[in-house]
Amino acid sequence: MKTFHITKPDEAIREQLLHKINNLTKPIGSLGRLEELAVQIGLIQQTDTPALKRPNHIIFAADHGIAAEGVSLSPQAVTWQQTENFMKGGAAINFLCRQHGFELHVVDAGVDYNFSPHLGIIDKKVRCGTHNYLYQAAMTERECKRCLASGAEVVRDVSAGGCNIVSFGEMGIGNTSSSSLWMSCFTGLPLERCVGAGTGLDSAGVSRKYNILREAQNRYRGKGATTDVMRYFGGLEMVMAVGGILQAAELGMIILIDGFIMTNCLLAAARLYPHVLSYAIFGHESGESVHRLLLEHLRAVPLLHLGMRLGEGAGAVCAFPIVDSAVRMMNEMDSFQRAEVTKYF
Repeated sequence: MKTFHITKPDEAIREQLLHKINNLTKPIGSLGRLEELAVQIGLIQQTDTPALKRPNHIIFAADHGIAAEGVSLSPQAVTWQQTENFMKGGAAINFLCRQHGFELHVVDAGVDYNFSPHLGIIDKKVRCGTHNYLYQAAMTERECKRCLASGAEVVRDVSAGGCNIVSFGEMGIGNTSSSSLWMSCFTGLPLERCVGAGTGLDSAGVSRKYNILREAQNRYRGKGATTDVMRYFGGLEMVMAVGGILQAAELGMIILIDGFIMTNCLLAAARLYPHVLSYAIFGHESGESVHRLLLEHLRAVPLLHLGMRLGEGAGAVCAFPIVDSAVRMMNEMDSFQRAEVTKYF
């Protein structure tokens, strides 16, 4: 298993950061979350003049064997179709990346389809979709290790290109089911509280989905170790995202976290390396009903709540301008002394 060296940012600079923020031409605390973000980013980068360089967005795509059980409203073919659509520029995440200046990378972690090499999809395919975990583990230990290493490799590549802030998305019909099982296993919450509508199931569909997942959970005979749960119930794209998140933290990058699925990937990463949470900014509370419960477990307050439940990393990219504002506050506002303004608080 690939290992990572992730340390908590040095707190020694905190007082310097607070002193600078508190002496900008504004009442103390008046810029709210921007001030909190500025402290977090300053700690990550160990400077009171932080910078955001070449934001990158990485989508990992793969198919799920559990989709054969009808746990999703969408047919499995949507995985490869939408993955191609990302490369053609016609998806929601495409206009959001264009709007906010993100470079987009799409990674085939395990889609059950052969893409044309001319599309430009990054080929990290481990296998053509996971096994159906209603009957057996989704992937082998070796495949799980390979996914972690491949996700880390993609992040190392974007970091080498000058990126210091990264966000992640996913594409994989059935991956809300895997996320629900990870959430239940990793938080200890009853599975019933961790199952939502996914791409739009009605109440009867959610109930059926829950019963299938409960049966899969009851059949699991592992010891519950984090990596065992990851490989047994996970998606190839989800495990790659875990590897990407861990590598980003090791490299001292800012990590923008999206909705339900990516928050579960962060949860898995944090169970392996708790200090990864210091590098994560929660961008968006998903419209997937159980996401709020997961955020509460992590004591996380997202920047946005737009009612979106798209996936793809849309919420993370939408949150970027707020992060950018926090950095601009640090670099573009004058201090009272320099502006020759009397403190008015």
